[in-house]
Amino acid sequence: MEKKIIGSEEWCVLPNLQIPAIKARIDSGAKTSAIHALNIVPFKKQGEKWVRYEVFPVQSNPSVSIHCESKISNTRYVKSSTGISEKRYVIVTDLILGNDRYEIEITLANRDSMGFRMLLGREAMIDRFVIDPSQEDCLASFTPDQIDSYYQRSKPIENGLKIGVLASNPELYSNKRIIEAGEREGHQMFFLNAQQCYMKMDADNPEIHYRGGNVLDSFDAIIPRIKPSMTFYGCALIRQFDSIGTFIQNGASAISESRDKLFSSQLFSKHGIHIPTTGFANSPLETKELIEMVNGAPLIIKLLESTQGKGVVLAETNKAAESVINAFKSLKTNILVQEFIKEADGRDLRCFVIDGKVVASIERVAVKGEFRANIHQGGTARIVKISQEEKKLAIKAAKVLGLDVAGVDLIRSNKGPLLLEVNSSPGLEGIEKATGKDIAKMMISAIERKLKFNK
Repeated sequence: MEKKIIGSEEWCVLPNLQIPAIKARIDSGAKTSAIHALNIVPFKKQGEKWVRYEVFPVQSNPSVSIHCESKISNTRYVKSSTGISEKRYVIVTDLILGNDRYEIEITLANRDSMGFRMLLGREAMIDRFVIDPSQEDCLASFTPDQIDSYYQRSKPIENGLKIGVLASNPELYSNKRIIEAGEREGHQMFFLNAQQCYMKMDADNPEIHYRGGNVLDSFDAIIPRIKPSMTFYGCALIRQFDSIGTFIQNGASAISESRDKLFSSQLFSKHGIHIPTTGFANSPLETKELIEMVNGAPLIIKLLESTQGKGVVLAETNKAAESVINAFKSLKTNILVQEFIKEADGRDLRCFVIDGKVVASIERVAVKGEFRANIHQGGTARIVKISQEEKKLAIKAAKVLGLDVAGVDLIRSNKGPLLLEVNSSPGLEGIEKATGKDIAKMMISAIERKLKFNK
């Protein structure tokens, strides 16, 4: 077979990984090929070892990511250019180079500090190619417009904003929608994995760095979508962004207060916002009085860190309530005890508040047998018209916590509307699909207004 000439860098296609174009450094000095991969998680699939990972195929653009799953072919210790050996997973996948398609082995590695997202080693080239280091793109070439088309990237307008979505999972519906909406409006949108950020505290030159050492100092705005387990570190990052003059859609203190159910309940009571009667105690000696305080069973027991209906228990009887409360107390776990609103009949309201206005509202209906609506766990949602009293309550709750964007949960009772909780990173899927409204675009528009951005 006649060997083809390739240059020092070539465009490759990895069809099995749904990667239509990625620039590779051709390196005969390296035995094994490698691709830039992050968030690498091994798992088992039908008894076989697989690996789940993210590929960022476009150099210096973390907003483009592709989630991949591959069967693990092998595990190797590979010595990097710094001389340090590291354990890497090896996968087998098809490579298209020019008109040729064949299988290669490729390792998963963090190459963010390297000049290329992919390296093609000599094992993948033996008996196929001859390298001419004075040339490049000998077998294929893609224009910037083609790359944008392949990865469905809109061209930013000349004076568009640079906006980062600070979160953990780029594949979540809400995160994808926000990025899509921002790009549609002509802004540069970047997904920033909070776990991959680190910071330097310095009075003269505070900095935030991203994986590979990139300094994040040119963002106009950050949209925090911090998951509960990342609240402490995520809020530290938000404060750091704020210290370098970046606009934050929801501030660190607002997020922290909204996640602290006890503190937020105290704030709501202080500002005259009606909530279901709630009790809190440190000692199990007060268990019976705590139950009586909220009018007895049935009652709700909530973990202070619970989200999306998780960590919430309905106790049907006083005896069951005592058992659950004392069990939690024995684990040194903080809980709230709250009265059960029977007349709500497993329904609650989700109001989406942006910049002091309720832009959408839905009624969520719980799964049969459940006590509280939760569409994340199989409930249903429908568009609903809320009263002026409910609207004012939702707006006031978001304002008390200082949230520009909030999901406010209300429940209808015989005493009028009551506030359940306020979510500082509300999901978009249920409310967008139920109402047909483009909530993601509204969030982007709110940033434009705050920054006085004119298209």
